[in-house]
Amino acid sequence: MRLTDYTDYSLRVMLYLAVRPDGLSTIQEISDAYGISKNHLMKIVQRLGELGWIETVRGRNGGLKLNERSGALTIGEVVRKTESDFSIVGCFAGDDEAHRHCVIQSHCRLRGLFAAARDAFLAELDKHTVAELAHPANELAGLLGIVRFMPPTTAAGGVTAARGVEAT
Repeated sequence: MRLTDYTDYSLRVMLYLAVRPDGLSTIQEISDAYGISKNHLMKIVQRLGELGWIETVRGRNGGLKLNERSGALTIGEVVRKTESDFSIVGCFAGDDEAHRHCVIQSHCRLRGLFAAARDAFLAELDKHTVAELAHPANELAGLLGIVRFMPPTTAAGGVTAARGVEAT
């Protein structure tokens, strides 16, 4: 099974925002991090916002962030909402599509086999959440060029030392 670039990029946006929980990200930052066209991402971000999965803030200091509840989304849910066609073979299409008609369709068992494979594929994706795949966040953040603030650590003797900013 092959997913569209639209779904791939949707998942990438979600993962990017999941590893950068503080502050807002811009479409340009995500575009630069992945080397994806900003124009493609604008359409995707609009749809993810309509679904309520990301929050978009307009204006000079605007940007994007992952909705609090979106970390719990399964990858299967994201794929189902972003893919438009799960017809692995032509006989999955509606009867009105004559060009996809198959002469052995009435006795063919491949359709059931492919349907089971599709369902198993989606079931596997349903086992994993956006938040789960965004960890370890520091490693992903480093690969994406995201600078994350590291919380203070307690040094020997109970003294708190600030660790500052790290890319990984």
